[in-house]
Amino acid sequence: MTRMPPRLVAIAGPLAGSSLPLARQNMSVGRDESNDLVIADVSVSPRHCVLTCADGRVTVVDCDRRNPTFVNALPSAERAIEDGDEIQIGDSLFVLRLETEPDGAAELIQIEETIPPPPRMIVLRREEVFEGVASLSGASPDRLARDLTTLTRTSAAINAVRGLVALERPIIELVADAVPASRGALLFVGDSRTAIGWSHPNAGPAPRRISGSVINTVMHDLVGVLCVEPAADLDGGGVPGADPPRLISVLAAPLVAFDQTIGAIVLEADLGASDHGAPQGFDEGHLRLVMAIAGVAATAFAHARQLEVLESTNRRLQAEVNLHHNMVGESASMREVYWRIARVAPTDSTVLVTGESGTGKELVARAIHRNSPRTDRPFVAINCAAIAETLVESEMFGHEKGAFTGAVAQKKGKLEVADGGTVFLDEVGELSPGIQAKLLRVLQERVFERVGGTRPVHVDFRLLAATNRDLKSAVEQGTFRRDLYYRLNVVSLEMPPLRDRREDLVALAGWFLRRHRDKAGRQISGFSPEVLAALATYDWPGNVRELENAIEHAVILGQDSTIALDDLPDAVAGQSTADRGSGGVDRGGFRESIEQAKVALVRNAFAESGGNHTAAARLLGLHPNYLHRLMRNLKIRTAGRQA
Repeated sequence: MTRMPPRLVAIAGPLAGSSLPLARQNMSVGRDESNDLVIADVSVSPRHCVLTCADGRVTVVDCDRRNPTFVNALPSAERAIEDGDEIQIGDSLFVLRLETEPDGAAELIQIEETIPPPPRMIVLRREEVFEGVASLSGASPDRLARDLTTLTRTSAAINAVRGLVALERPIIELVADAVPASRGALLFVGDSRTAIGWSHPNAGPAPRRISGSVINTVMHDLVGVLCVEPAADLDGGGVPGADPPRLISVLAAPLVAFDQTIGAIVLEADLGASDHGAPQGFDEGHLRLVMAIAGVAATAFAHARQLEVLESTNRRLQAEVNLHHNMVGESASMREVYWRIARVAPTDSTVLVTGESGTGKELVARAIHRNSPRTDRPFVAINCAAIAETLVESEMFGHEKGAFTGAVAQKKGKLEVADGGTVFLDEVGELSPGIQAKLLRVLQERVFERVGGTRPVHVDFRLLAATNRDLKSAVEQGTFRRDLYYRLNVVSLEMPPLRDRREDLVALAGWFLRRHRDKAGRQISGFSPEVLAALATYDWPGNVRELENAIEHAVILGQDSTIALDDLPDAVAGQSTADRGSGGVDRGGFRESIEQAKVALVRNAFAESGGNHTAAARLLGLHPNYLHRLMRNLKIRTAGRQA
């Protein structure tokens, strides 16, 4: 095996579609032009990270802790990355490829236009391949039987192999077994390399220089060619005064699929060899056989290439969906979460994620899925609290046609859609007792029946669940099944609230700022000191979700290049004002005067409206819900009647 340098395949971001070899041991990545790999994107730090390649392993080391690099949705934390891992740098997403090339694999091929066309060529059109086969000179019944066997084996090999690269070697080896070739290669349109090269043990290496006139005839006219020409070496032709160049027999057949040329099979045979050395030259029977093989193989190559395109597109779309599902934070509690994810992800164990609302429980589930062997299969999230109780069973298990009014066709449930992948039950504590019993059976047997159906449906999925309720208390109160609780709580993982990991606030706020300023198309450099102080003093009852909403609010409503205190929601800025006024740093009377004016306006509006909340909101030009929120933030306790 020949080891090739690792490479990054870009599937999202400014470099999407490119393949970047990691040719140096240490490669710096960032926005600055001095980096080895430059990504022109404001979401990327000037010097973002360093990729180190040593002993066949790649390690990523962050250079900017406030803007981390993510590997499969988790902060890199100087971890080694493996083949197929997703690496996110800013808004760019790459897939690492650690590949080895099999012995005898692709060699560089040159199409040599200066080689003169051979004086005589046998040209065979595709429609003539099977005409007059029995009357060929020397076409014995044994040879015809052998050729038929080769075609049968070729068809069987094509049906048994999946993937373009895996298909190339069996095709060229089958041709080499049936035709007396010294060397051979597959050429593809738009590719400067052979897909695979083969050479006879007693002959020289696979061809590296091919006559342009022969290839042009094959590719342009879609015909097979058989000719004799001087051998061409990559290191040069004959030397004046030396022996004349040796002659070789050349056979080439086009690969045509759906009336489009995708490549060619090229074979060479040394002439004048003994029976114990390399094989003799080709004849017309060999040309017909190779043309027939090329006709069978071309469609398979075209389908394999199309499948690769579809798989690449699917990876890109999945990457774009997952691009922002990352976990940010380097606090001790979050490092414990990452450690537990890394331990449990490679297994199939059921995981119960607990924690307050907004702490990122779904992000944990997605990170477990993306680091598991099921990462290429579906991730299906079901919010048990958002589906009406009467529809939960149909949503989870599906239904048959006519099972109930409106069931006009069979529908697969989400558990069936997730077959082979991961099911995430969010707010699992909200399930009704009846659905809990049915879910327990599914978890035990991995079998269920659609609503209105009688045929058992077998599924294979991994279950992840999350709740912000205390399931132990629910079990004691009889609202949650004890046996289901123990089935779900195989491995537990608790997400810490944001108030217990305040050291992550700046990194989280910066991450959300970069995300939402790009969406809004604004140039915002950062936060003012007052904003950072306000973020640090607020209690964040809504946790990370509330923080993201606050940053998005500030980005949308702010007008300056820096997020100011007035850009934050009143709840966040208001608590900061109260805390500062009770002993913090005095910011002056400007803010206090504004708040006093707001209080006076609200009280006057209620006085003029006779205490009617809706009328007061109309006088102020506010929505009634916003007035409720404003009064709560300003701690106004005006007694009013609702309209």
